[in-house]
Amino acid sequence: MTMQPPIKTERNCRRQAAGAVLAAILLLATPVSAEERDFPSKRVPLRVETLAEGLQHPWSVEVLPDGGYLVSERPGRLRLIRDGKVSAPLEGVPQVVAEGQGGLLDIALSPDFSASRRLYLTYSASGDEGTGTAVASARLSQDATRLEDTTRIFLMNRLTPSGHHFGSRIAFSRDGSLFFGIGDRGEGSRAQDPRDHAGSIMRIDPDGAPHAQNPYLGTAGGLAEIWSIGHRNPQGLAIDPQDGQLLTVEHGARGGDEINRPESGRNYGWPLVSYGRHYSGAEFDLGSSAAGYEPPLYYWDPSIAPGALAVYRGAMFPEWEGNLFVTALKYQLLARLERDESGAIVAEERLFGGEFGRLRDVIVAPDGALLLLTDEENGALLRVSRAPETE
Repeated sequence: MTMQPPIKTERNCRRQAAGAVLAAILLLATPVSAEERDFPSKRVPLRVETLAEGLQHPWSVEVLPDGGYLVSERPGRLRLIRDGKVSAPLEGVPQVVAEGQGGLLDIALSPDFSASRRLYLTYSASGDEGTGTAVASARLSQDATRLEDTTRIFLMNRLTPSGHHFGSRIAFSRDGSLFFGIGDRGEGSRAQDPRDHAGSIMRIDPDGAPHAQNPYLGTAGGLAEIWSIGHRNPQGLAIDPQDGQLLTVEHGARGGDEINRPESGRNYGWPLVSYGRHYSGAEFDLGSSAAGYEPPLYYWDPSIAPGALAVYRGAMFPEWEGNLFVTALKYQLLARLERDESGAIVAEERLFGGEFGRLRDVIVAPDGALLLLTDEENGALLRVSRAPETE
């Protein structure tokens, strides 16, 4: 149940007739083309087009100014897609440890990408003690065949052998600083320690320096890069273009997937406070709410295993203005969440359940269409647009 906190001959004549009926049925059931399918929704008819296939566990997509698509594959490759053709892997990608949930993860184009061609990547990197979440800065070459000036600008402070909970979406604030999330790395208690990067939302400048407005900067209370703590595994981050508000979507355990609005210095509860239960079946120490811990804007129980989050601000679907979109791995769906004027989530619609496989990323394209990635061995890039109206 989805909730909010205080929400598929004569014999020949008969054969011909039966064949005509069957042909009519097949015609009605056949998609618009081999690569397009139409779906109803509560507010608008939708068309889903396959732009590219053959991607191995794609994790993130960005749209380049020339209309190409840059896609990361978790095993450690970056691909360029144009006219349905997938390029050879780009050179210059940082070395990743593609084990468990780790690998090459998010891509984010710098706000000044058109001029600088600068982009940022998150990935799992190795060190003496194991692996952890890292961020690299790089420049896309003019011919888009390689990354240049690739530099690691951040590595979390405590590495472990775990292959779990790397986080790791990036969202740019209005001042150009980077927000990104790191999961608890499979050790819940780390999310309550402000001297540990695990289980936190981070905020850094483009050169990797801690942002000047971070709550622990210049204090002994916590690490200077940390913005907020108490997060289990935030794999979706987005900033609303309208008001600049940061939003996250995070994996729970047995239930308790959350949408949060992280604010400076706040504690979001994991693993002490959560909806759902631990995998063992045990309840959380402080239940589903407690003083001093921020409640989620919305949660799912049972879990949908959220992969990414986008805020809809676009021209193609005015009916969706301000809605949130969350991809789901477990139920293989796209959740559309309506908000009221205060930002509270008041309704949910579930789209495409089981039709395309595990849905990993969702972004709003420049024309207002949605772009989705399927997290599969033979993954695909999908485009969701407005289907023609029918009478």
